[in-house]
Amino acid sequence: MSAKGHEQVDQLEKDIPTHQDVVDVEVAAPKYAANTQLDDAAKLLAEAGGHVEYTRAEGRRVLRKIDLYVCLPMCLVYFIQQMDKSSLSWSAVFSIQAEAHLVGVEYSWLSSCVYVAQLVCQPLSAYALIVFPVKYWVVFNYACWSIVTCCTAAAHNFASLLICRILLGAFEATILPSFILITQMWWIRREQSYRTIAYQIANSCAGLFGPLLSYAVGKAAQNSNTIKPYSGIFLFMGCISLGFLPIVWFLLPNSPTTAKFLRHGNDRLIAIDRLKDNNTGTKASKFKWDQFWETYRDPKTYMWAGMWFCAATPATSQSGGIGAFGGLITKGFGFNTFNTILMQMPLGAIGIIILLTAIYITNKIKLRWPVLAVLTLFPIAGAVALTQVPRDEPGALMAAYYITAFFTGIQPLLISWCNLSAGGTTKRVCTTGDMFAALTVGNVVGPQVYLAREAPKYFTGLYVDIACWCIEFILVVSMGFYLGRLNKRQEERRVAMGLPRDIKDMSIMSTVEAEAYKVELAAMMASAGLSIDQFNPASFDDMTDFE
Repeated sequence: MSAKGHEQVDQLEKDIPTHQDVVDVEVAAPKYAANTQLDDAAKLLAEAGGHVEYTRAEGRRVLRKIDLYVCLPMCLVYFIQQMDKSSLSWSAVFSIQAEAHLVGVEYSWLSSCVYVAQLVCQPLSAYALIVFPVKYWVVFNYACWSIVTCCTAAAHNFASLLICRILLGAFEATILPSFILITQMWWIRREQSYRTIAYQIANSCAGLFGPLLSYAVGKAAQNSNTIKPYSGIFLFMGCISLGFLPIVWFLLPNSPTTAKFLRHGNDRLIAIDRLKDNNTGTKASKFKWDQFWETYRDPKTYMWAGMWFCAATPATSQSGGIGAFGGLITKGFGFNTFNTILMQMPLGAIGIIILLTAIYITNKIKLRWPVLAVLTLFPIAGAVALTQVPRDEPGALMAAYYITAFFTGIQPLLISWCNLSAGGTTKRVCTTGDMFAALTVGNVVGPQVYLAREAPKYFTGLYVDIACWCIEFILVVSMGFYLGRLNKRQEERRVAMGLPRDIKDMSIMSTVEAEAYKVELAAMMASAGLSIDQFNPASFDDMTDFE
């Protein structure tokens, strides 16, 4: 290589070829420019010579193992978590307010306090995800919140219910940040979206089966006269949760570097080598303050936080405003207890359909922001209709209520979008923590704007929801254009350095497409005086997207 070529390489940072609406980072990085703390996975790969050869069939076999041992327990945990958390909403249909003598805004606080606890516990959760094995941290919290759900059955007034809900929130605080980190540790970008959708679909399944189970348990408790209906619901959900605990413990691994199911042949090295195209590594077990401060110098951090807050305040599953009060709203349409419960079940089915459709379109057009922007328009329309349709038209009101269920596609797309631009373990965890903090604040605020004196219409809550979804639309479109601008700027930097302008993201391509593109990429690198070996040399260095 010429002296000029060496000078160019010395000043370059690593490249993370990215999704069209994910910010670009520059190309080749010399090893001495990398963070001195290498990623855990890089050590194993280095011991094997830095690369492992494997066939496409072997790669698919390892991926199937990963889906079984990692994705399945994640889906189970998310399903159970949503069942436990949503028990309050379902028990409201069986008059928990009257049975536990709740007055004023006390029911609202039983929803909000979960997220106050999660917000307070968020720094501990973020730190624990870096320094502790993720499996043990997840399973510990899972066991604790299951026990708390069982104990909620004994709560008989606001104070005791409040304590149980606060503890539930504290132990559930780590699950979403943990799952985002686990997803980044195990799957490449084109696979991440589908796995994120998988456990979000499990979330919707809880909305599909939970109401029916709750009705059966609540009705049985009513007929037996030995336990209050809401107590029976909490006890039943808690016991189901504990029943799945051994399965999750057996299946879920800590990381690709230690997973027992990867002991056969080169499976472990294949699982690690697959992730090189992500350029985000797996997990470094050291908290880095430089990455921490970089997170808060990044304008995107605050834009993501605004989007998550606006998505959470109206509705996040059964937890935000319209989510927590959905049962009470539909009961106000004139339905009895049984019909009210049944009317909640289609929400789960709608959620599944929306998630599958949204992720299919997203991966087809390779852009997230247009899909997100369109999704926000439907709940705006539905909520506006709920404020305008006469109360003597329950069919039209239910149609409007179901249209608002399109919000279920917003959060899963945000989860994958906001973290694709973050590299470095500490920065990824801090970014996720900030997003989750914004989500919890939104979930705290959401139920508070549903005023008891306005039941069952709750117009103030609906107007706040409409405002949040409108702001969400503006933020999503703004972020789409902002990331496009950043990517144009990076393209100009590459051209100025004599490098290819267009570098595509192989991590979102199919295996066949990626292999074909590598041939094209090798030619582009050669024309710039570089070899293909100098592409992504720092894939497992614990570097950030700024670096």
